[in-house]
Amino acid sequence: MENATLKLRGMSCASCARSIEDAISSVPGVNECSVNFGAEQATVDYDPRTTDLQAIQDAVDAAGYSAYPLQEQNLMTGEDDEKRYRQKESRDLVRKVTVGGIIGTVLVIGSLPMMTGLQLPLIPMWLHNPWLQLVLTTPVQFWCGYSFYVNTWKAFKRHTATMDTLIALGTSAAYFYSLFATLFPGFFMAQGLMPDVYYETAAIVITLILLGRLFENRAKGQTSEAIRKLIGLQAKTARLIRNGREVDVPIEQVQIGDVVLVRPGEKIPVDGEVVDGTSTVDEAMVTGESVAVKKQPGDEVIGATINKTGSFKFRATRVGKDTVLAQIVQLVQQAQGSKAPIQRLADQVTGWFVPAVIAIAIFTFIIWYNMMGNVTLALITTVGVLIIACPCALGLATPTSVMVGTGKGAENGILIKGAESLEIAHQIQTIVLDKTGTITQGKPTVTDFLTVNGTLNGNEIKLIQLAASLERNSEHPLAEAVVRYAQSQEVTLADVKDFEAVAGSGVQGIVTNRFVQIGTQRWMEELSINTQALQQDKERLEYLGKTAVWLAVDGEIKGLMGIADAIKPTSTQAVRALQKLGLEVVMLTGDNRRTAESIAREVGIKRVLAEVRPDQKAATVQALQAEGKIVAMVGDGINDAPALAQADVGISIGTGTDVAIAASDITLISGDLQGIVTAIQLSRATIRNIRQNLFFAFIYNVAGIPIAAGILFPIFGWLLNPIIAGAAMAFSSVSVVTNALRLRSFQPKTLG
Repeated sequence: MENATLKLRGMSCASCARSIEDAISSVPGVNECSVNFGAEQATVDYDPRTTDLQAIQDAVDAAGYSAYPLQEQNLMTGEDDEKRYRQKESRDLVRKVTVGGIIGTVLVIGSLPMMTGLQLPLIPMWLHNPWLQLVLTTPVQFWCGYSFYVNTWKAFKRHTATMDTLIALGTSAAYFYSLFATLFPGFFMAQGLMPDVYYETAAIVITLILLGRLFENRAKGQTSEAIRKLIGLQAKTARLIRNGREVDVPIEQVQIGDVVLVRPGEKIPVDGEVVDGTSTVDEAMVTGESVAVKKQPGDEVIGATINKTGSFKFRATRVGKDTVLAQIVQLVQQAQGSKAPIQRLADQVTGWFVPAVIAIAIFTFIIWYNMMGNVTLALITTVGVLIIACPCALGLATPTSVMVGTGKGAENGILIKGAESLEIAHQIQTIVLDKTGTITQGKPTVTDFLTVNGTLNGNEIKLIQLAASLERNSEHPLAEAVVRYAQSQEVTLADVKDFEAVAGSGVQGIVTNRFVQIGTQRWMEELSINTQALQQDKERLEYLGKTAVWLAVDGEIKGLMGIADAIKPTSTQAVRALQKLGLEVVMLTGDNRRTAESIAREVGIKRVLAEVRPDQKAATVQALQAEGKIVAMVGDGINDAPALAQADVGISIGTGTDVAIAASDITLISGDLQGIVTAIQLSRATIRNIRQNLFFAFIYNVAGIPIAAGILFPIFGWLLNPIIAGAAMAFSSVSVVTNALRLRSFQPKTLG
């Protein structure tokens, strides 16, 4: 199966999204399709052996809309194209609203005597001439309202109905009723009725709805502000070193392996590795970290970050769509195009909403005409029902909040892969934190190297050589610490034969014809190796919060290493903040219990799950879920990937491995645990915002449709003017989008 994201054009309401979803889902080979009205995107899972993107695009075209693959858009030009499209759409709407507004104002002024029943001497009677009003209204009805008729016809051919169908029916009813009264006034007079016309109703309703769409279009453009900000971070040019000369080239021409020079105050154009010089780099734009990071040869730099103090050269390692910034943009786009589970109810409602409204409108006309025998009264209520009903607000309630929420997360260095992850995060009850690289810095250091036979005859150096030579073949952070310790002692490493890593226990192999084993106390006991000689030292190291690692040679204990991993400066504050949010914080580690509990005490964690092997981590998370808890797992290593996938929400540290990041739902780019607090606060704020939007949208329709149908007329003698209904409908969507935009002011609260 392959996954593709399509950018959609031509949607006017949530019912359009449903139509596109049905059209794509009907294509053979499409496994799953999700259309997001707010983001104007479709996410499609399909079998490339059965269908392709062109067939899917053809299905969208046949449904009356258009689509193009989002991933084919250049990182820099894709959003520019989208911006130009929105600007063109806005200009067209402005022209139509201006024309409709001027004509509508003249029509309303001319209709005031009829509306009020008063003779108003300041208003010339010729303005109320029905033939003049017909001439003025016709361009508004068929030029300004052209898109409503086109979309209605497209929907009719698909045997569906959309919001445009309601608008076309409602305004056409007012227009053609007025046209009939203009052409055949005697028909009404013969029945003792005045041949009143409602041209102003049709013109003003169309104008107000277009005005609402103009505001909605501009507001929706602001929801993707985060992506535009991210793309705007990228440098436009790069200064390359070629043949000893400095050459400025467009960023698109930078290739992997090119050496790039960056001066103070300049943006780093692409990702790479420093090869010469030192400096500090402001990575806040990508990671959310405000403190500049020191960079020296061998360190990685991220494109779009800002060089602060010194000049340096770096070798490009990732360019184009492979840079960190490009991947962040792609991930945010995918998240903004995804659907949250909370949206399912709105989708179900919009599926039958428009047909139901048409049925209610017909029923309203029949009831009022039969009860009152007044076609004018029946017409006004029918048009009011058609005009006020708006599934757009329902369709926009969730996706607009998700778009702003995920974008705000990216601004704070938090990448949220999908709307479902964002929604579940607010329900988390238990946070499981891996120790190494998550609570601690993940850069352990050998602080003690104890031997059974002391340092006589270079015994310690020989053991360091055996240990480091073996550990050089392991990817574990503790192994890296041993190798670094050997390098600091200027020990020459030897070749290893028959290397084997025993998951959760240690490593073994043959070094200089000696069988070397390095690992945990438990493993030594399983191997029946006596550790009594250094047992007291082991207990002392663990009491100090250090990890004790045994070294055995040819089946006998020869040494003991004490390895310490410094706790991240913000870990204690983050743990306290999570607890203040009402969450249970659990430490999960493969380290021995005494060391784990020592670190847990220091950061304030009460529940510790220690000596858990990598293959047991996922089962441990599952056991917590079996307690009825919604669990989030936070980790950074390859051995954390199964647990991250098992958890309800997997949160990876961005400084960790690609495997862990791929298995997670949320990624903290900076590696700071405060990001977890921010992610949960953002999730809660977003879900609260979505619920507000859904409440407003549902209440609006539940209250608005009966009022438009005339439920208050028997009590107060009052009918809802279709013009007011049009204004209410137009601004209901705007109010929902505006409420969603309040999330842009989200700021994480300090709780630690």
